[in-house]
Amino acid sequence: MNEGMDSGERDRSLKTLGTVSYVLHLIVAVGAVLPGVQASVVLLIIAFILDLVKKDEAAGTWQASHFSWRIRSVLWAGGLYLVTLPLWFLLVLPGYIAWILISIWFLYRVIRGWLNLNSQQPMPT
Repeated sequence: MNEGMDSGERDRSLKTLGTVSYVLHLIVAVGAVLPGVQASVVLLIIAFILDLVKKDEAAGTWQASHFSWRIRSVLWAGGLYLVTLPLWFLLVLPGYIAWILISIWFLYRVIRGWLNLNSQQPMPT
């Protein structure tokens, strides 16, 4: 972060970045849960890269846990989607059910994180 930036400015800047990231996550998560409303996974990749690049700036603040929370959420969801991918080849219904459950879990994590961010509360590690 900028050397001349005080902690209040840094906090606001990180919170703004966190809000942008959560919004991008939310768009993708809602699109994954609602049929026919598929958002581009590119939005999620952009949010993921932002979080990876900026997480060091949040080190030592309550917001650091939000960067980790978002990064872990994307990695876990991506891993779960990959692991359950073969279900689509066996029968469509098991794959669909698995992916809906993963998408709901991801949506829950996005909403929980965003609510904590707005309340200026850290996420569990």
